[in-house]
Parts: sequence; structure tokens; C-alpha cells
Amino acid sequence: MFQYSNQKYEGIAFGTQDLRYGELISCTFTRCSFANGSLDEIASSNCRFIACDFRGASLNGSIHKESAFENCSFNEANLFVAKFDQCKMTGSDFSGTNMDGITIVQGDWSYTNLRHARLVKQDLRGIKFYEADLAGANLEKADLRDCDLTMAVLAKTKVQGADVRGAKLDGVDFKSFTATGMRMDREQAVLFARSYGAKIG
Repeated sequence: MFQYSNQKYEGIAFGTQDLRYGELISCTFTRCSFANGSLDEIASSNCRFIACDFRGASLNGSIHKESAFENCSFNEANLFVAKFDQCKMTGSDFSGTNMDGITIVQGDWSYTNLRHARLVKQDLRGIKFYEADLAGANLEKADLRDCDLTMAVLAKTKVQGADVRGAKLDGVDFKSFTATGMRMDREQAVLFARSYGAKIG
């Protein structure tokens, strides 16, 4: 168990170090590599990770509060039962990432690559997914109320039973996915109908 606070690291490779159960407070990591590293149950709060590499890293059970992961790569990483509480994840890549049992509390996930992510039955209320790529993701029975999905890519996304009431869906291509069984409010139903050429009012 270790604790780092108010430290700054740049271009350092942490992948070979055992970082399990550690605590990071108000640290900044720029272009650091955690590839294939052991970060199980690590806790971060108010940290910034800029263009860091988490490919293949194990972050099982890790907890992150008000931290920022900007333009980071999480390809093939393991985020099993990890928690991201009000984190900024803009531009990060989660292709092939195991997100089973993940907890996401609000935060900004704009411009993220979440293609084919499995987020079934997840509580994703109020999250900002502006221009996020959710193509082929499984959002069945997910709670997406009050999310910002403006310009998000939802091609072939599974949304059966998902609740999007109150979410911003401007610029979403409704024709690119099957909206059957998705719970919408009136405003969204109008957007949906218009996308299929209906004239309303």
C-alpha cells in the first residue's frame, strides 16, 4: 500500500511496477505508460492522466473520484467492477475493454471510443456522451436519463429497454439503430419521427 500526492510524472513507464491497492491524490501523469500493469483496487482522486497508455492493464475494483483521463488508451484493459465517479474521460479509447460490473457516476465521456462496449442495465444517468462512439455497444435496459448524447454514434447499438427520457439526442441518426423498446419522452419521439420524414405540427 503506497500513497502519492501532488506529484507530477511525465513519460514514465509504470507497467512493470505493482501498483495494486495504492492511492493517488492530486497527481498529474503526462504520456505515462501503465500498459499491462497491475493497478487492481488502486484509488485516484483529483488526478490527471493525459495521453497515458493503460493497454492491457488490470484495474479491477479500482475507484476514481473526480479524476481526468484525457485521450488515454484502455484497449484490452480490465475494468471489472471499477468505479469512475464524476471523472472526465474525454477522447479516451475503450476498444476491447472489459467493463463488466463497472460503475459510472455522471462525468464527461465526450469523444470516447466505446464501440461494442457492454453496458447492459447500467445506471448512466446524467453522463455527457457528446460525440461519443457507441457503435455496436450493448445498452439494453441501461438508464440513460438526462444524458447528453448530442451527435453520438449509435450505429447498430442495442437499446431495447433503455430509458433515454430527458436525454439530449440532437444530431443522433435514429435510422442507424433499432429503437424498438426504447423509452422516450415526447420531445425525443418528435425528433425520432422527424428523422423518418414525418411532418409534425
